Amino acid sequence: MKFAVEMRGITKRFPGVIANDQVDFDLRPGEIHALLGENGAGKSTLMNVLAGLYQAEDGEIYIHDRPVTLKTPRDAIDNGVGMVHQHFMLVPSLSVTENILLGLDQPSFFLRLPEYHQQIALLEERFGLKVAPEAKIWQLSVGEQQRVEILKMLYRGADVLIMDEPTAVLAPSEVDELFDTLRSMTEQGKSIIFISHKLHEVMTISDRITVLRKGKKVGELVTKETSRGELAESMVGRRVLFSVAKSIKEHGAAKLMINDVHAVNDRGVKALNGVSLNVHEGEIVGIAGVAGNGQSELAEVITGLRSCISGTVQVDECQISNRSPKCAIDAQLAHIPMDRTGVGTAPSMNITDNLIMKSYRSKPVSKGWSIDQRESVKFAQQLKDDYQIIAPSLDTHVRLLSGGNLQRLILARETTSDPQVLLAVHPTRGLDVGAIEGVHRLLLEQRDAGAAILLVSEELDELLSLCDRVAVIYEGEIMGIVDESEADQIGLMMTGQRYPLEDIFSEGLDAS
Repeated sequence: MKFAVEMRGITKRFPGVIANDQVDFDLRPGEIHALLGENGAGKSTLMNVLAGLYQAEDGEIYIHDRPVTLKTPRDAIDNGVGMVHQHFMLVPSLSVTENILLGLDQPSFFLRLPEYHQQIALLEERFGLKVAPEAKIWQLSVGEQQRVEILKMLYRGADVLIMDEPTAVLAPSEVDELFDTLRSMTEQGKSIIFISHKLHEVMTISDRITVLRKGKKVGELVTKETSRGELAESMVGRRVLFSVAKSIKEHGAAKLMINDVHAVNDRGVKALNGVSLNVHEGEIVGIAGVAGNGQSELAEVITGLRSCISGTVQVDECQISNRSPKCAIDAQLAHIPMDRTGVGTAPSMNITDNLIMKSYRSKPVSKGWSIDQRESVKFAQQLKDDYQIIAPSLDTHVRLLSGGNLQRLILARETTSDPQVLLAVHPTRGLDVGAIEGVHRLLLEQRDAGAAILLVSEELDELLSLCDRVAVIYEGEIMGIVDESEADQIGLMMTGQRYPLEDIFSEGLDAS
């Protein structure tokens, strides 16, 4: 059988870590082959070797049955292999056409843009990648920017396309459009490697699936002959529960009280318009809604990262609105932010420093005016072990951690502070199925321990599985609050239809 790509015995090491351990992988012409695994399983590393970004210490690569040495990305593209990265590499101030031509030997002197606009338009039409060639990158949606990255590779002659977590930044409608594009490309002879940890996506789009676990290949399956359960077990090495059992629990007094909050976004446009909501002890309340309807602004107001025009936010008896984030921390509010790198951690600091960020002022970590380094390391090592944060050592900079390990670090720091209130914003976004199960268990453990939890998520299944009540936000207003029995109303409220604030809401307000 002929292969578009063959990788044999690939081994890639980093200090203290074997990222790929004697991995075999092959890709057939005209197929979509999914590379599946947990965060940190070695998927992106293996494909970075194929793309010429990394050089393996051991192993061989064949492209169309020819042995090749890929020392640079230029070597890879010269052999017909192109990679579309999860984080796009585009110049925002340049046009689509200029970004596609950037770095090429031709045109060498005169840039005849109208002529190249036409060439790009023909390429777009051929593969169904609609985007205006003359548009500036900053004017495009995330899905359109991804199409530009794909066009860059196709214009350079790639017939093997590596898609690295391509749906991580896309809305559901954009995911459907991407899948249509990928199918169109394979029908025209292209071969695609689809890196992912999302089971439903690989089951939808792929022909075959290779599973990596801890740097090793543990399975190769034909998609139509396997199941989500089998894939999940292969990924994490154990049976995975897609839905975690939730106990019935009596709620206590209101711990988080949001009263008539109004706030504007970064552009000065009103983002919150009279939001009122209570979350009680031992309760998880979800915030559902289409992205961009005020969820992020609400989270920032609660945590002190954004001021509100009017209204109040209280944790127990302490008002925390329009005060510093330290005030929220002192009121025992824990925060799992959406932006793990920019808000949740200090990327250039090590694991120990990130884990003690909420405890360095108190004993035993605090030692008067200084930090007790021995106690800090002891404290951090305990959390690293308890939360299974996989890293070579506590001195590892957190920017080097995978998404799943980064989230475990944040969860470890926030949940060990015995919070009265826990605000979790998209806590499972970008995580694999095993890590998602772990996060869900941890949230329910915090609920059962008496914490009041506000969960912001765009995953409706997640909200219905975990939450006691779900509030729907639309254009900065709460459209209604329902329990599991009224879940069929959530979709209507997400489109702006107000739901009667019936007994379940009234009872929540009375209890406060």
